[in-house]
This record gives sequence, structure tokens and C-alpha cells, in this order.
Amino acid sequence: MELNNLFFDLLIDLKIPEFYAEILNIFLVSILILFSVIVINFISKKIIINFLEKLSKRSKTDFDNFLIANNIQIYLARLVPVFYIYWIIPFWLENFQTVLVYALLVLKIYFIFLLVSIIRNFLNATKDFFRTFDSLKGKPIESFVQVAMLFVWFTAVVLIFSIITGTQVSTFLTAMGALSAVIMLIFKDTILGFVASIQLSSNDLIRIGDWVTMKKFGADGDVIEINLNSVKIQNFDKTITTIPTYKLISDSFTNWRGMSDSDGRRIKRALLIKGSSIRFIKKEEVSKLKNIKLLSKYIAETETEIENHNFKLEVPLDDAINGRNLTNIGLFRKYIEEYLIANKLINTEMTVMCRQLSPTSQGVPLEIYAFISDKEWKSYENIVSDIFDHLLASLKTFDLELFELPSNLKV
Repeated sequence: MELNNLFFDLLIDLKIPEFYAEILNIFLVSILILFSVIVINFISKKIIINFLEKLSKRSKTDFDNFLIANNIQIYLARLVPVFYIYWIIPFWLENFQTVLVYALLVLKIYFIFLLVSIIRNFLNATKDFFRTFDSLKGKPIESFVQVAMLFVWFTAVVLIFSIITGTQVSTFLTAMGALSAVIMLIFKDTILGFVASIQLSSNDLIRIGDWVTMKKFGADGDVIEINLNSVKIQNFDKTITTIPTYKLISDSFTNWRGMSDSDGRRIKRALLIKGSSIRFIKKEEVSKLKNIKLLSKYIAETETEIENHNFKLEVPLDDAINGRNLTNIGLFRKYIEEYLIANKLINTEMTVMCRQLSPTSQGVPLEIYAFISDKEWKSYENIVSDIFDHLLASLKTFDLELFELPSNLKV
């Protein structure tokens, strides 16, 4: 008994007219096939999904867990009803050849999309699995997955075009070759992004989680995503800046990873000392400044050196200009350096110094150059503020003044 006439004889025996019997037979056969597809789909899902999930739980590897998390088992289960329909549809639509041709065409296209979905989920699972490795966490794996998917979709489009038009794949590819210039123009950003992704990865220029500054695009924050066409940066005000991937190769940017990976975060900030407040230290002031524990040893040693030097030059003790003498800015500079070294929050294994820069119209800069062990932003700012609070309050001890622009109160 043919499938397409499964109920026809029974309906004729029930005295139903032949015309209506044919229509009713088609309807009943369609209902039966649809029901069988639903049953097979249900059974295949139950068996395949449950089997793969149980297998994943018993497995000692983690990769299959990522496959399950990306629902690859659901798409694999859908293959069974597709194969079943592809097998039964020629019997069902034997008397409707035109409909059969279009039905098979749609089924083939659906099968291609299903394969693309399986490959996509497999690649996503692979990407998630690789991200569990510390050595690969910052790598632009997303870019490579996107490139792979680009080739998969290209292959799928070629196959679908070949199925719809009935032409050979080679014919389609030949036509694509003739349009290569147009294709290059359309996919310019994608091609540039792919090349840039390879360069960024091979040269380790940027990773997910890096603090990056790119003033041209107003970006200053952490890299949260690197893909084929763009890099997403979450700024510190929580806004998102998207930068074309190839711009990170063609333009300059600052990556603060070196600071993050080092043993300290740098302080490079200056105090602007009012020039008119700088003077020599008087003899009677030295004993008072010796009471500062951080300076007592330095003052004693330097005082001896100065006395010996001036004695050799036969310079009187009260002649400040012709000999060596202590200055308030010099002692303050030394005090800053000793204060930083004594601070447990400063990494003394790295450079610690206070240097005097060239005088400017806004005073004489005393620049602090040191590294704080705690690199967390809020902690860093609090520590720097505490250090400068203390130093600003200490200026009066050395009879120094901070440079300030004249205000209405002083004019």
C-alpha cells in the first residue's frame, strides 16, 4: 500500500465520493505524518538530550560541559526529525512533484542552517572552554570565532545559492572571483579587523581586562570585549566606547597593563613652592629642625660637611653667600624623600625620590616620584591624598609657601 493512498481505499469503502476521498486522504496522511514527526522529535530529544547531559556529568573533562551549556544537544536532536522527513517526504508527495521539489529545497536549506547552528554552538563552547585557561583569558578568542563563523556562513550562502539556482558551486565561486574588488570593498572593515586581531594577539598588545586610554576616541577604561570588527571599552564613568579593531594598530593608545603587572602604581605630582619664600636656614633654626626625626641624622652629617667645606675656603660662619649653607627648600626636599621611604605604603624596592624642576612663572616645582604598593584606584587616591595633606601642612615648618595666583583678597 502506497503512503499517499493510505486511507483512500478505506474512504471509498465508506461510500465517500472519490473526489472528497482524495482530499480527505491527503489530509489524513498529512496529519499522520505530522504526528509521526512530532513523536519522533519528542523521542529523539528525550533520548539524545538526556543521554548527552548524563554523559557530560559523568565525563572527567570540562569541554563537554561547555557544549551542553551552549545547547548543542538540542540542535543535534533536531537532526533526527530532519532525516526522517527527508526520507518520508518523497512517498508522501509522490503525486505532487512540483510541491515535492520545493519541499525538498526548503528542507535542504533548513538542514544547512541547522548545521551552521551546530558549528556556531560548538565554536562558542570552544571559546568558553579556552577562556578558562589563565594564559588565554585576555586573548581575542572572540575574533577568531567570528572569522571561523564568517567562513561557515560564506560556505552556507554558497550552498544555498547553488541549491536555489541549481547551478554548480564552482560557477558561483567563479562569479564571486569576478566581483572580488566589490567584495573587498564591502568587507574592508572585516578584513582589516581580522588582520588587526592577529597582530594584537601575536604581539600581545591588548587583552580583555586591560586599562586602555585612547584620547582620540575619548576612551579611558577597561577592555570588556575584543571581536572581529571592534573593541569595547567601559570607561570609568560606566559609558561604553567602541573602537574599530584596526584603529588599535594604525593609531596610538596607552595600555596601563605594565603598571597593573608591576609592583607599584606611580606617583608623579609636584608641589609648586613660592620662589620668594626660599631662603637660607639661620644658625638658630638648625637646632629646631634637628628635632624632626627624619632629618636629624641628615642635618648633623650635612652640617659637618658644610663646616669643613667653609673652613677650607676660609668663609666666615655668618657669610651665607660665599660658602655652603642649608636652605629651607633643600631640607624640605630631603624631608619629603625620607618621609616617603618611611611610609610602609610606598614600595621602596622601586624608585623613590623628590626632585627640583626648573623654576617657572608659577613657582619652583618639587616633584615627587615614587610607587605605591596598593594599585587599586580608590586606595591609591586615598594614599596619595594623605601624603600630600601631610606635606602641605608641613610647609610652614620650613617657612615655605605654596604658590598661589593672586586673588581679590590679596590684591
